Amino acid sequence: MFAEFELVYHNQYNKAFSTSEKLSYAKKLWFANLCHISPEAITAASHRAIKESEFLPTIKGILKYCEPDDSALGLPDPHSAYVEACRAPSPKADHPWSHPAVYHAGKASDWYFLATNTEPKAFPVFRQHYMNLCEQVRRGVQLEPPHPEALPKPEAKPLPAEEQRRRMRELRRELDI
Repeated sequence: MFAEFELVYHNQYNKAFSTSEKLSYAKKLWFANLCHISPEAITAASHRAIKESEFLPTIKGILKYCEPDDSALGLPDPHSAYVEACRAPSPKADHPWSHPAVYHAGKASDWYFLATNTEPKAFPVFRQHYMNLCEQVRRGVQLEPPHPEALPKPEAKPLPAEEQRRRMRELRRELDI
């Protein structure tokens, strides 16, 4: 990791680790903070940092890059999720959502609020709920997909024949038939 950082971030690297003592101390510090993560995950995180950042990453940056990114988790970006939530037809639970977090963020934001307010007003509310749900997903929480609520089965008990006749007579009398 340090060899790759030296090649990619040459000037920043040499300024940060100007002496062999600083480099040795930095490697011990990094090891102490990253020892709970597999070498493969650290290597992948450092490669991701090289691709996504023009600056030499910190320990905290590498720890962030060790977490899966949203697209790997199937989470759309906040604005795409907002548009999906606003365009989803009713009943909302029947819509094939790109991720359950979109549905739950829309539900938490209130579907009526999303439908009746402009984007500058509704999007920040939706984004806050969505980002909270995304954080839960990143921590490993499995969000339940929406389940359409089934209507209760009607209890169809036919009336006794005498009751049916009585109701029919009453209906005829009311309608004067």
